[in-house]
Amino acid sequence: MNPHTHSTSPTSGRPGRALTGLLALSAVAVLASGCGLRSANGAVLQAEPGAIQHYESLEGVEITVAGKNFTEQLILGNLLATVLSTAGADVTNQSNTPGSNGVREGLLNGNIDISYEYTGTGWLSYLGHEKPIPGEQAQFEAVRDEDLENGLTWLPPAPMNNTYAFAIREDKAKELGITKLSELASLPKEEVTFCVESEFASRNDGFPNMLKTYDLTDADIGEVTTLDTGVIYQATADGDCNFGEVFTTDGRILALDLRVLEDDKDYFPLYNVTPVVQTDLIEAHPEIAEIFGKINPKITNEAMLELNAKVDVDGMDSAVVAKEWLVSEGLLNE
Repeated sequence: MNPHTHSTSPTSGRPGRALTGLLALSAVAVLASGCGLRSANGAVLQAEPGAIQHYESLEGVEITVAGKNFTEQLILGNLLATVLSTAGADVTNQSNTPGSNGVREGLLNGNIDISYEYTGTGWLSYLGHEKPIPGEQAQFEAVRDEDLENGLTWLPPAPMNNTYAFAIREDKAKELGITKLSELASLPKEEVTFCVESEFASRNDGFPNMLKTYDLTDADIGEVTTLDTGVIYQATADGDCNFGEVFTTDGRILALDLRVLEDDKDYFPLYNVTPVVQTDLIEAHPEIAEIFGKINPKITNEAMLELNAKVDVDGMDSAVVAKEWLVSEGLLNE
């Protein structure tokens, strides 16, 4: 299963949580539903230039930005809106676009100019390849080169890789002395217990081949519990299993004091994030690539974990979280 193709969130589970309330934060109406707080009115929060400067060349340039309707994408979509507006563009903010298909179609038909996307999603879902390409740079170059034919340009990606992983509660990880998946084979069978979602448990590119890749047979593993994705995080934290299937940038990893195990045999596909831009726009305004050359290196898994947690755990608005991070990194000023 591709963790980025659905309208519900790898950072909030599937299906999304029920509607929980209505808030007003910094004059931005937000809606707490499926996958965290959502900017309901497409507002663009204002900031002052920092490391990202104001470009006269972008003044009056109309740019429509988008993000999908889950927490991480809401943060990234609002980041796009605030950055490009501060840089001088006339921005329309379409963060909270339902699902990957809605954003992709908008990019293909020219209604959307730029959106953060994941290399694995581009390669496997949009371009229809069956197998991922090992290596972050190789996967990026493959999707970049092929999507140029669709009039879209993928900028060099961030380090952030939101993919599948297995996590264990921190105290148990210390007890077992485990930091990576290859170490599972050395544990007693009764300690090798898993919580997984039903689709991942049965897919050939999911749990069965993960076990095979890490040289684990039925004789090596204990109980496997099948749960809804949204339940797995808490079940893992509660000790219902030792190893829970998670997504690597989910804010609940921090909130529940879980440790993500290293996928040291590179089994899981790579989902590095980066802006995808209309090629005509980037050719006319190469300063956009300059802007994200300053931003992308700062978007790490650790940074995104904290940002997602601020929305999903602390209840902050995604637009406010995006702006505060940009300011804290010196990219923009208040």
